Amino acid sequence: MKLAPEGYPFILGSLFFTVILALILLWIWRSGTHHSAFFLLVCISAASFLITLFMPYFFRDPERVTPLGEGLFVAPADGKVILIKDNYEQDYLRSEVKQISIFMSPLDVHVNRAPSEGKVVAVRHMPGKFMAAYKDDASLKNEHIDMVLETNYGKILVRQVAGFIARRAVCRVKAGDTLRRGERYGMIKFSSRLDAYLPKDINVSVELGDKVKAGETVIAVNNNQ
Repeated sequence: MKLAPEGYPFILGSLFFTVILALILLWIWRSGTHHSAFFLLVCISAASFLITLFMPYFFRDPERVTPLGEGLFVAPADGKVILIKDNYEQDYLRSEVKQISIFMSPLDVHVNRAPSEGKVVAVRHMPGKFMAAYKDDASLKNEHIDMVLETNYGKILVRQVAGFIARRAVCRVKAGDTLRRGERYGMIKFSSRLDAYLPKDINVSVELGDKVKAGETVIAVNNNQ
C-alpha cells in the first residue's frame, strides 16, 4: 500500500511510542508489581496500538484512474460534497465563479489532486482559526493554502482548508510548476475541507451529499467543449 510521505513521521512516532509502552509493561509484569497504575498503562498502550494501526490507513495514497476528455474537472479531494454555489472570488480570480466544497472525514483519503491540468501561478499560505471545517465561513476564517492554476478554461482556485482537528495543510508545488489533471499536489492532515473555485459557465456533475474520489470523480464539465 502506497503511503503519503507526510505520514511517515506520524507512523514511526506512534510505533516508537507503542513499542516503548510495551517494553515498560513487560518490565512491570516481570517485576510482579501489578498496582492500579499498571492497568492504566495497559489502557494507554492499547489506545496507542490502535492509533499506530490507524496511521497507515489514514495516510494511504491509492492509485486513481483519471478520466480522459476535454473540459473535465475532477474532484480535488475525497469526501462529501457540502457546498455548491455561485460566488464572487475577490482575492485572485476577481470574477464570478462556481464554488464546490468537499468535506473530508478522518476516514477519507486526504491526498489532494489537481482538478484540471494547468500551470501553477500562485501558492499562498494564510494563517487563521481552526473552527469546524464544514462551516460555511471556515473557508475564509480558517488557516488555509490557496493554489491558483492557469488552465485552458481560465484561472481556477483550489483552497486547502484546515479544520478543528486538521492543523496542517501541505502543498507540494510552487508557482511555475505544471500539473496534470488528477496529479497529486498536497494533502491535509486529518479531517478538513477543500474548496474549488471553477469557471462560472461549467456544468456541475455532482449534487450536495455526493461522495467523490480525488482525481477520479468528474465534478464539472466546461460548457464550451
